[in-house]
Amino acid sequence: MTGLELAVIAFVLMLLAIFIRVPIGISMGFTGFIGTWIVLGKPTPILAQMKTLSYDTFSSYSLTIVPLFLLMGQFATKSGMSSALFDAASDWLGHRKGGVAMAAVGACAGFGAVCGSSLATASTMGQVALPEMKKRGYSDALSTGVLAAGGTLGILIPPSVILVIYAILTEQNIVKMFMAAMLPGLLAAAGYILTVAIYVRVRPNSANTAPRVPYKQRFKTLLRVWPVVVIFGLVIGGIAADWDWSKKGVQALFTPTEGAAFGVVSTAMYGIWTGGLTWRGFLDSVLSAANASAMIFLIILGAQLFNSFLAFTQAPQALVEWVSIQGYAPMTILIMMLVFYLIFGCIMDSLSMILLTIPIFFPVIESLDFGLTAEQTAIWFGILALIVVEVGLITPPVGMNLFIINSLDKEIPMMKTYQGVVPFVLSDLIRVVILVAFPGITLWLVGVMF
Repeated sequence: MTGLELAVIAFVLMLLAIFIRVPIGISMGFTGFIGTWIVLGKPTPILAQMKTLSYDTFSSYSLTIVPLFLLMGQFATKSGMSSALFDAASDWLGHRKGGVAMAAVGACAGFGAVCGSSLATASTMGQVALPEMKKRGYSDALSTGVLAAGGTLGILIPPSVILVIYAILTEQNIVKMFMAAMLPGLLAAAGYILTVAIYVRVRPNSANTAPRVPYKQRFKTLLRVWPVVVIFGLVIGGIAADWDWSKKGVQALFTPTEGAAFGVVSTAMYGIWTGGLTWRGFLDSVLSAANASAMIFLIILGAQLFNSFLAFTQAPQALVEWVSIQGYAPMTILIMMLVFYLIFGCIMDSLSMILLTIPIFFPVIESLDFGLTAEQTAIWFGILALIVVEVGLITPPVGMNLFIINSLDKEIPMMKTYQGVVPFVLSDLIRVVILVAFPGITLWLVGVMF
């Protein structure tokens, strides 16, 4: 049996273990351990590796950004930022046809900029916006569909934990990954707003208009969101912006880890100032961030064991050789990978998909010629992979965001949520096609900044 065949069998068995609800980190780690044992014929080398693997993996300075951004997201959830964002967007757009749904998209984008989690954005904004849309006569399909789709903005618009993990796995610059995600994230929000505008014209009974809010009230609610703008601007701007005008090139105010720490402190101060972050909420946020960090680190450790197994089998190199022999066009191979991400993104979370597939797919992508530099190809592929995995979160029948939004109101039939999200899935697929056809959209801001 060749190394590639053994790796394929191990991959299938690992997927089966995941499908029967064995924790993903354990599935990956156990498969990697047993696979390495089979390759080497004895367990001694892998046992020796286990003694230092945890330290070698988690002593990476770059990984410290993960619990910090998770804690920042928890504080943002507790502090009332979601309500402030939705109220401001609703006051400015609510008088338009479908305006409250558009406001929900804008609020999701703003909240995602300080939260960094798709599921948290969907859940938090759903609790704020869903009752309001139902009260204003919006259909169940549109209300739940737009919130499920809007939640996916949380993982794409930086800061994003998944982008950090991808950057570490592929040895890319974290700041460049954040910059590359900006335009696709804004394009996603604009696409969702356009989808709402088309939806309410095709189905006029799906949405109503609200009374026009006086400009005095609009500016009053707009002032409530200034902390969100300041925090996002200082975290992302402090990491990437040119603050030293006397020098040439980009001079960052602080590193990504320092920026995440600043975001944690500033978000906590905002929560304390507004009264939304109580002592109990602070403790809950720390515990939730710790639990999420532990889960992520377990998956990373399992991925390291599985990657070690792949290295022993030399499966990635064998796969690169096999692909080159087949003579497929680079774009054909890329589309096949994106379809894989779309399908399995329906049943697995984005972090697990990235950790599971990047060690296998990335060497293949590196070997292909898209007319880009190696760094540009890595950044472009990372953004595409993340987008398509996130589309899986809202693809019926098993997208996780759909179940989260639907669970907020048990009276809404699941079929209504399925119907409502379909136009937004189509919007996402059109966006993927555009970004595949025009890599410059993803890479433009990176080129400008660097």
